[in-house]
Amino acid sequence: MEPGSMENLSIVYQSNDFLVVNKHWDLRIDSKTWRETLTLQKQLRHHFPELADPDTCYGFRFCHQLDFSTSGALCVALNKAAAGSAYKCFKERRVTKAYLALVRGHVQESQVTINYAIGRNSTEGRTHTMCIEGTHGCENPKPSLTELLVLEHGLYSGDPVSKVLLKPLTGRTHQLRVHCSALGHPIVGDLTYGQADDQEDQPFRMMLHAFYLRIPTRAECVEACTPDPFLPALDACWSPSTCIQPLEQLIQALRTDPDPDPMARGPRPCSPSTPQPRPGRPPPETEAQRASCLQWLSEWTLEPDN
Repeated sequence: MEPGSMENLSIVYQSNDFLVVNKHWDLRIDSKTWRETLTLQKQLRHHFPELADPDTCYGFRFCHQLDFSTSGALCVALNKAAAGSAYKCFKERRVTKAYLALVRGHVQESQVTINYAIGRNSTEGRTHTMCIEGTHGCENPKPSLTELLVLEHGLYSGDPVSKVLLKPLTGRTHQLRVHCSALGHPIVGDLTYGQADDQEDQPFRMMLHAFYLRIPTRAECVEACTPDPFLPALDACWSPSTCIQPLEQLIQALRTDPDPDPMARGPRPCSPSTPQPRPGRPPPETEAQRASCLQWLSEWTLEPDN
């Protein structure tokens, strides 16, 4: 598969207020260091110089974060009002996200709810990582919930693996990677939480991909589904053998699930083909709101070396 470059930026959703990009693996979102020759921020400036906002540090407002090693859907707000509306959706837990992954071993249950609290690891040499509650050195663990659905069993370079769909119901740093590892099925290619032997030298990337994203703002429903990168046609090392649940059915379920609306009496469906009425622009962001937003984003901010 082709490496990331300045030219191969893939846009999967675009409106006046938002972009959703299909981020390449092993690509930082932004960086203040001169050594980073390629970042998503630089790709955006190259392709959309007219959309860069000089009032921001990096030129673009990223609504959430993805690991350096993780590929897939990442939403960019093109103005302060749009960023505020997306932040509100994340704060109220109205955002739907689903990831695809290849994990070590054959997960026997077709569906698993992973409910391990996650905190920061204070152990010397591991302070850049996270861990589950009860682990030695685990600080300030917070409730964390992930749903795992098994799609296929097969082999990767001859070793048993499962292709799974992961739905994070909370937003902790490295949550999916930590939860899969705690379950005994680390993500293939995860050098931080995976198997500490030569087996992890085989994959060319970490096999975690942000597959689906829906942010139901009041003005519009931002919805994007990215291409599945874990196909034998794209990676000859992956050889599926048994289909447990068809991905197409799960995609349809994701698209039709209603979004909880805290301002209404019941759930409100979100459909990009049915635009929501656009209200007037909200008032300018206050310092208190900005501080709250930065505090929230800090939970998604990842260390440079993960």
